[in-house]
Amino acid sequence: MKITAVKTYPINIGFGSQLVIKVETDAGIYGWGASGLSGRELAVIGAIDHFRPNIVGKDPHQIGAIWQDLYRGQYFEGGRVLTAAISAIDIALYDIKGKSLGVPVYELLGGKQRNYIDCFASLRFTSEDELIGRAQHLIKEGWNVLRLAPAEYEENSQAIFEPRESIAKISKWVTRLREVIGADPVVGIDYHHRLSAPETYSFLSKMPKGTLDFIEEPIRDETPEAYESLRKMVDVPFAIGEEFASKWQFLPYIERGITQFARVDVCNVGGITEAMKVAAMAEAHYIDLMPHNPLGPICTAASIHLAAACPNVAWLEEINTPAEQPGTNDAEFYPNQPQLQGAKYSIPDVPGLGVDFNEELALSKEFIPVETPRLKKRDGSYTNW
Repeated sequence: MKITAVKTYPINIGFGSQLVIKVETDAGIYGWGASGLSGRELAVIGAIDHFRPNIVGKDPHQIGAIWQDLYRGQYFEGGRVLTAAISAIDIALYDIKGKSLGVPVYELLGGKQRNYIDCFASLRFTSEDELIGRAQHLIKEGWNVLRLAPAEYEENSQAIFEPRESIAKISKWVTRLREVIGADPVVGIDYHHRLSAPETYSFLSKMPKGTLDFIEEPIRDETPEAYESLRKMVDVPFAIGEEFASKWQFLPYIERGITQFARVDVCNVGGITEAMKVAAMAEAHYIDLMPHNPLGPICTAASIHLAAACPNVAWLEEINTPAEQPGTNDAEFYPNQPQLQGAKYSIPDVPGLGVDFNEELALSKEFIPVETPRLKKRDGSYTNW
């Protein structure tokens, strides 16, 4: 079997954009993959255009060798654009291999270690009433792990975000939420690296101990030492890693005990091949995976197979919940995809990933690049979204 083509499909879906790829073979078997670099799909397509001549004609079963060729086959190896492209190709190759052997992808990874994957609900909110109302609805529907995603800045039309004002407000809302829902549900929050280390300390210190079970990426992650200093200041577990593009980026966070949950994104880190290595590193340090899954069914399916084969998994992210439907799993684009059963995904038993994509629909629609929001402080300076 030989690879004959690598095709790219950037699409607008729901409120955002995705990049799907298709790897075809001379045996008529094809595989689907996806890039996780949201908002920079055209850059990833450019990287795939560079990679294509290096993989067409190769045996798709040689996934590890192809990974090494793509990663190390240029002087300037690595980086989020290149690794997002490698991720998409790698996932598609696993889909092909599973289909060609007639087994689900997790069977290629050592077999399944669980019968289902528990999910946490990503709960976006702009007000206290919305936070509490959506949380109560989710808990009623059986979702006992909530990851809060504050978007209170949307209350103003100027996209102004002042960290100190935000932490004063959100800390009150989250404290009230815990009073309402009690101690049983797991509650974390994603501050989307909008804060500094002292602001994070102030935020956490404004709430009673035990209010939060984890905090996700409150500060930017380029400098592990900054997180290391913050780790010494606060006692709430960290969930870090959704932007990491290799096992090497995860290494200091895992080896130094900086993070307590590894937010590995199979569509960014280097695909299933690299994600399994991160999982093994994390296992050796008693760290559970909490896979980042904000895109669509291909990322979901690849994450399910990864989680099925790993012993150290906490929860898988899910953004399409009873409280919110951003439409990233539109059935028109994805006629076959993993289906939620309450707050869980069962482990599929079909060959490959278990996802299909409507390429004819994708080709019929114009792609318009989507930019992430831009937030500024009142003084006009740029801050993180």
